[in-house]
Amino acid sequence: MRTELDAAMDSTMAALTAPGGMLGLGSIERFGVTLPTIAVAPPALNAYFAHYAGEHRDQVFLVAGDERLTFAEVEDAAERVACALVSAHGIQRGDRIGIAMRNSPSWIVLYMGIIMAGGVATLLNGWWQSDELEAAIRDVDCNMVFADPPRVKRLAQIAGLATPVIGIDDTLPLRIALDVLLKEDPVGVALPPLGPDDHATILFTSGSTGQSKGALCDHRAIIQAIFNYLGQAMMMLGIATAQGNPPVGQPVTLLTIPLFHITGEVPVFLQSFAMGRKLVLMPKWDAREAMRLIEAEGVTYFVGVPLMSFEILNHPDRGDYDLSTVTDFAAGGAPRPVEHVRRLGEEMGGSAPLIGYGLTETNAVGTGNWRSNYIAKPNSAGRASAPLVDLAILDDDGRKLDVGVRGEVGIRSVCNFKEYWNRPEATAAAFTADGYFRTGDIGFLDEDGYLFIVDRKKDIIIRGGENISCQEVEAALYQNPAVAEAAVFGLADERFGEVPGAVVVLQEGETLTPDDLCAFLHQHIAAFKVPQRVWIADAPLPRLGTEKIDKVTIRERYRGMV
Repeated sequence: MRTELDAAMDSTMAALTAPGGMLGLGSIERFGVTLPTIAVAPPALNAYFAHYAGEHRDQVFLVAGDERLTFAEVEDAAERVACALVSAHGIQRGDRIGIAMRNSPSWIVLYMGIIMAGGVATLLNGWWQSDELEAAIRDVDCNMVFADPPRVKRLAQIAGLATPVIGIDDTLPLRIALDVLLKEDPVGVALPPLGPDDHATILFTSGSTGQSKGALCDHRAIIQAIFNYLGQAMMMLGIATAQGNPPVGQPVTLLTIPLFHITGEVPVFLQSFAMGRKLVLMPKWDAREAMRLIEAEGVTYFVGVPLMSFEILNHPDRGDYDLSTVTDFAAGGAPRPVEHVRRLGEEMGGSAPLIGYGLTETNAVGTGNWRSNYIAKPNSAGRASAPLVDLAILDDDGRKLDVGVRGEVGIRSVCNFKEYWNRPEATAAAFTADGYFRTGDIGFLDEDGYLFIVDRKKDIIIRGGENISCQEVEAALYQNPAVAEAAVFGLADERFGEVPGAVVVLQEGETLTPDDLCAFLHQHIAAFKVPQRVWIADAPLPRLGTEKIDKVTIRERYRGMV
């Protein structure tokens, strides 16, 4: 049944997007269909940065420890980086430039500078080990890579890596950290004009095929995704104002999620320009430090993987901190347990729970379940995010299924990515003929348009919001000559939702222990991908008639042993 909040959201969004409204709609033709766009959005990210950094120029944008930087200071530093890339390094439109760093003001300024120089910001997972970094850098043929000290060490272990690596000590204040790039301050450098079809970013996604794929996006897709998120924020602002409870002061959020993740990049970092929002950076997650920063900085909006709000909710010192400025405890990347949703609504002093569902390939745009609606339907990822998202449940042939029928979740919008880099077959397989991105998630829509995700079509594990390809972990296990067979699958976990588990059959005569195998994996893949539990089987793994390993039987057998 349609709720009062649903009705308020729909009417407010209709007013925002009506002809002459603040977010009036346009359109574009894709896949033989007409897709809505937000007509007032700038054409490209460089224009977006310039406009909103100018509008909010004297407000604090970034807080990192003792360092506080205004929008104007950040935009000015980014322009200097862009000029240096063009003049001193010869960067041209479309060149891929990697960033392999933890969250910092340097990361943000480098991202902006790469974009403003016409480059493609290639966001490398900071948790990757040398093998994973090498595969991604070679895959997209990076022209150069910026790296912080820990990543510099990992990159130095790659034999024969020809890609130039520029080390950035991001523990230093921004002005000093970028000196290595800005030794000469170029004057009068012409930065390229950019349009909506220019390439902007590559983010990496783990799917069922093992190796991460580089998802390429143009400026239009990212800008439209930002403005779709902005529309949702303006919608809720309008509702709060109509209820006599308008927000006061500058919006503030903690940056708890890695910037190389799509949620950290688009709805948190990039959306903050238009909102004039202050970002408070956390170099490493810690629930007590998060609560201290919420109180000290007046954080108004919290977003992270579900584990983060869960740890705050259950922290023994929660009562020692004033968290009353937070209006929403949002999450993405993985579902929350129902009990977690209920407790957030009851125990956080008026803060409301919120969850969003989106993917790297959709620029994080998908669905949202807000406040009282989320409490009423805690198992749901929510309704399609207006005004740009078209959500459907599809059969194997891409046909839409009826309400209540399970199928693959499809998302169609102008925000979707352009292609997987150098993988035309994977790109073609990712879309239906009429433009729905096949998410790999299995779900259904109820009569109110709420999405319920019930399974995954892809062979992946979602550990606290981080996607792990089972095939990638299996491939890493097979690099050990002692391994004859391996199967990787998800195990339920109270903190992370699920974690990897593995069953391994050793070659005849070998005597490796589970600890030996985990130590071997730590040398080849990121720590979050290493199985939490490894079983050494004394008989061959069960197989299907196709001779593929029978994962269903293995999961059922070994999950019962935990």
